[in-house]
Amino acid sequence: MTLTEKQKRFCDEYLIDLNATQAAIRAGYSGKNARNIASENLAKPNIKKYIEDRMAQKATKLIADQDEVLKYLTGVMRNEESEEVVIVEGTGDGCSEARVIKKDASIKDRVKAAELLGKRYSLFTDKVDLNADMDLKITVDYGEDEND
Repeated sequence: MTLTEKQKRFCDEYLIDLNATQAAIRAGYSGKNARNIASENLAKPNIKKYIEDRMAQKATKLIADQDEVLKYLTGVMRNEESEEVVIVEGTGDGCSEARVIKKDASIKDRVKAAELLGKRYSLFTDKVDLNADMDLKITVDYGEDEND
């Protein structure tokens, strides 16, 4: 079942602040019935699904995924990323002037990015992973028995 335009508007308004009553009012429902309509709307399966899908889209846009993080770390390591910083310089007459400049990543930051990438790809493994598929037979020799 598809949503009406008013229901879509309700969903979109609801996603702004997660206040169902206010979302119903902003979507054009009557102020007197807004609370009941909001509750009914949130109980409808097609509206629930629409809201869940939209929230998932938002999360995808807002949260960096694995590839984005790896690309950023690689960019820092290769000194392709820079940041803007404010520097203050004296002008010579007792005054100072602030400027914004682009600053490359420090060696420390580049090494840290390389370290994080190395950990991701297990380049610095300290432990040895031995996986052997074989039978093991242990024989214990207690020496000669004096009573025999």
